[in-house]
Amino acid sequence: MKFSKTLALIAILLIVVLTAAGCGQSSSQNQQQGQQSAGGGETIKIGTLGPLTGNLATYGVSTKNGVEIAVDEINNAGGIDGKKVEIISEDTRGDQTEAANAVTKLIQQDKVIAIVGGVISSETMTAGPIANDAKVVMITSSSTAKGIPEIGDYIFRNCLSDEVQATQLAEYAAKEMGLKKFAIMYTNNDYGLSLKNAFEQKAKELASVVDVETYNDGESDFRAQLTKIKSFNPDALYIAGYYTEAAKIAQQAKEQGLNVQILGADGFYSPKLIELGGSSVEGAVFTAGFFPDDPSEEVQNFVKAYKEKFNAEPDMFAAQAYDAAKILLTAIKNAKGQGAEALQAEMAKIKDFPGITGITSFTKEGDAVKEVLILKVENGKFVKIR
Repeated sequence: MKFSKTLALIAILLIVVLTAAGCGQSSSQNQQQGQQSAGGGETIKIGTLGPLTGNLATYGVSTKNGVEIAVDEINNAGGIDGKKVEIISEDTRGDQTEAANAVTKLIQQDKVIAIVGGVISSETMTAGPIANDAKVVMITSSSTAKGIPEIGDYIFRNCLSDEVQATQLAEYAAKEMGLKKFAIMYTNNDYGLSLKNAFEQKAKELASVVDVETYNDGESDFRAQLTKIKSFNPDALYIAGYYTEAAKIAQQAKEQGLNVQILGADGFYSPKLIELGGSSVEGAVFTAGFFPDDPSEEVQNFVKAYKEKFNAEPDMFAAQAYDAAKILLTAIKNAKGQGAEALQAEMAKIKDFPGITGITSFTKEGDAVKEVLILKVENGKFVKIR
């Protein structure tokens, strides 16, 4: 009986010790989680999300590079409250499943407090709700499809929507270029459909749309669609898609004797368009959010830094990502390194931010308010026409 009482006493003591240890561990875990929400201890972690390999890699690589320039600048200036900013980049390959996996890893494993991305609209539509549910701010610098800012309070966009750029290009093409008959080809995804709908609606108001055809990303033979389009004898062909397919469409149109004005959106804006399309894309007109030959000091400083670091000319995707990162880093600084609600509140306050892609403010939904540029391929180079 005495032995049993001793065992009971020992058992009680063990329970007390283990309980205390458990409480101590919980306190330590809570402290660690608090550090992570404040930027991961000694560093502030942000993520990038986009295609770094595959057909759309040029967009994702440019986006990642633009973020790196912005982070280099702030780290060279001492970081945020003495903490360096660390970038963790995930490759989605432009795939929605990969995007879901990537954003989950960034949030749960890497403990980032914010993300620049996704790059293309479909991956942002997939990754955005995951980030929003986790209260992790995500700012996309190139996803232009309808509905992205409405994903939630934690999702922001630093580029013009498809509706805005397509509508303005239709107006310019009809009123300034004098085009009367439009045909449309669009890639069968969120980006292409959103562009197509907006351009078609405005073009029908101002002129006529004689035919609409669709295709899928990765296709290489567009002769059937172009043969049908040719039968309607249009003045212009609006291609709502990316540069890879646009270059091939322009080439095959020329081969079939379809002499039309090629029009497009910001998916055209890559040196690869000219590299792949050659003379077939000469004269193509498209909307964009950045022009590297702008003489302003801020633009030229960015271009110089980009060339020195990457030995390449920055495109619109790099520039918009740079601005998105600068906006994000400003909000993180104002939030004193905190993520979640504190960072979201500071992002929502951004107004008239002076970026290299223009002055940016956000609507109450988190959408960008800024100017549309129109560029043209002239003598194998991009030139600004508006």
